[in-house]
Amino acid sequence: MQAILKLLAVIMITAQGAYAQSLSALARVDPEQSKIEEGWFGKTSLTLGLSQGVPFRVFLLNDPARLVVDFREVDWTGLSGEDLLPEPGAISDIRFGSFQPGWSRLVADLAEPMIPDQIAMPVDQNSGTARLEIILKEVSQDRFAKAAGVAVDPSWTMSLAPRKPMTKRDDGRFVVALDPGHGGIDPGAQTDGVDEKDLMLRFALSLSETLQRSGVDVVLTRSEDVFVALETRVAIAHQAQADMFISLHADSLTQGGAKGATVYTLSDEASDAATAHLAARHNRADIIAGVDLTGSDDQVASILLDLARQETEPRSTALAQVLSKGMAAAGGPMNSRPLRRAGFSVLKSADIPSVLVEIGFLSSKRDLNNLRDPIWRAVMVNAMADAILAWRDQDEARKPLIRQ
Repeated sequence: MQAILKLLAVIMITAQGAYAQSLSALARVDPEQSKIEEGWFGKTSLTLGLSQGVPFRVFLLNDPARLVVDFREVDWTGLSGEDLLPEPGAISDIRFGSFQPGWSRLVADLAEPMIPDQIAMPVDQNSGTARLEIILKEVSQDRFAKAAGVAVDPSWTMSLAPRKPMTKRDDGRFVVALDPGHGGIDPGAQTDGVDEKDLMLRFALSLSETLQRSGVDVVLTRSEDVFVALETRVAIAHQAQADMFISLHADSLTQGGAKGATVYTLSDEASDAATAHLAARHNRADIIAGVDLTGSDDQVASILLDLARQETEPRSTALAQVLSKGMAAAGGPMNSRPLRRAGFSVLKSADIPSVLVEIGFLSSKRDLNNLRDPIWRAVMVNAMADAILAWRDQDEARKPLIRQ
């Protein structure tokens, strides 16, 4: 037993500045034993009380500076970000939650460059409880940059299977990719005890069932409360050779008194300032969840935008119009400007008609009440399903003209 306890407290330093451990367990966090404290000589400590020892790894990410801790796995029930970090300091913000199946994640935004000086998880031999202790120390930006990066460790990652060269599907099936926004460590908008990620998952599952009853094949970017990177959401649609991609959201936006359903298509210029702000928030989802964006290529994104304009853009616009009309006919309510454009990352597929639907805004009391109402949601689900089928028929009829 003593040997096991000693092994549990050992951290193995792996490549690219990551720290990892290789056992397996499940732990509950103890809010009373969890805290962040700033000490002397530029040091900051992060302590998490746990019901038992749990495998974990610690690594740093740059641009912006973040400390990331992965667990297998932790139940965060009872702990809030405000409890752990009452006031911003050297750690300016913190968030935690489920990340992927079997994984939990904590992400701490660093106001200044800091690296782990000490990492340990001592286990009490009598109670079996454990305590993750990370002490951070201030360093230069250059030293932080050299320490940042995620270790390449397949056992810690859940990725899509390698993409294989695909021939165009010609089996007569109609495939819809539904993307419930946010998930896991990224809750999306939060209002009055309601999380956007939960509402959108329920809505997507209902829409999926309705479409499948109509003979439509549906692929979901997530079917449970896990985080899915923006790039992966699009990749899932590509692997399924989807005929359309619909990202579902219910954000909170105070600018312009946002309310009512809105359908967005891709553009490198936003329709208005509020839409630009909304797109910027959506596109930060990967950063929020502690994803390493090193190597992201803006030039590639620009090429995708150009390709999308050639054939896919008018088809996406037609999809947005049909959805907007269908939802309006079902009673909406719709936004005063229901069709808008912005550079949402999840819409950057070059070959799949894609739209992002804000079914409502949690910042609007009326919309919040509607989204909570199962009857209203059922009406909107049916309206969207009918619109999707209508677009399918219209798009099929337009294909001969496109070929010409």
